[in-house]
Amino acid sequence: MQNPSSCPKCSMENTYPDGEHYICPDCAHEWPIVATDNGEAEDEAAVVRDSNNNPLGDGDAVVLIKDLKVKGSSITLKKGTKVKSIRLMSGDHEVDCKIDGASYMLKAQFLKKA
Repeated sequence: MQNPSSCPKCSMENTYPDGEHYICPDCAHEWPIVATDNGEAEDEAAVVRDSNNNPLGDGDAVVLIKDLKVKGSSITLKKGTKVKSIRLMSGDHEVDCKIDGASYMLKAQFLKKA
């Protein structure tokens, strides 16, 4: 059985195998003994999808699928409003866009690709 040289999280060399994982007792980090290809999993997780499970990209046009109340304002974004040239962001609200000259951050679950 192979022994890793150091922990990928804290770089300490005090690691040991336990079942199907290596464990670092210094920082309590665990990682699998069998290397998996996480590159594809990370790319798949980074894909932003609309309400119909279509992938969205920067510059796409989308349509609102329901009325959205703007937090801290009396403005309501109406269902069916078309939004052009979206930008994808990381975080809870994945889509950054401008509607009638004002910037908004929207969740992709309330959009469909136009």
